[in-house]
Amino acid sequence: MVKPTWREFTPRTDDLVLEIDPGMAFGTGTHPTTALCLALLEKYLRPGCSILDVGTGSGILMAAASKLGAGSGLGIDNDPLAVQIAAENLQLNGANLAEFQVVAGDLVSTVTSAYDLVAANILSEVIVRLLDDLPVHLVPGGIKIASGIIIKNKSMVMDKMTAQGLEVVETISRDGWVAIVGKKSKNQKA
Repeated sequence: MVKPTWREFTPRTDDLVLEIDPGMAFGTGTHPTTALCLALLEKYLRPGCSILDVGTGSGILMAAASKLGAGSGLGIDNDPLAVQIAAENLQLNGANLAEFQVVAGDLVSTVTSAYDLVAANILSEVIVRLLDDLPVHLVPGGIKIASGIIIKNKSMVMDKMTAQGLEVVETISRDGWVAIVGKKSKNQKA
């Protein structure tokens, strides 16, 4: 459940509640692309795993990953205001700030590590460009979640994932938007 900080909400015992104050950053949880990413994170994220959130916006995916049991994460955004808002939302949701960090940067060029799961909820064209650099940022057997894709661009993103050695394992859609899950082969090197 995603709850804005200004709303009252009584969760059920099995609800995982994210409190988000998006400020001027993208990611309130109500947009179909964010909802698709959250559903896929819940399905594919494994306890203790590491996550890279490219274009982190409000930090909603990082906050969700922390609550779902990820061990560490890095959120990166080219908007310094989004980085500040994401850091505040991580703290608001009880993330260990020593393990979950957000930084300003031009998406993946400043990232030096490889992650178990990489999420990007940004425009299709940007995802396609980022996929050129993805193999070095995803561990063998790792998962890539891409969203922010309009239906007409679905094939373009899937084709690029395949060209980069990722097996498309799932696609889901909602209200004209698509999210795609790719998996890196356990034998594939960077």
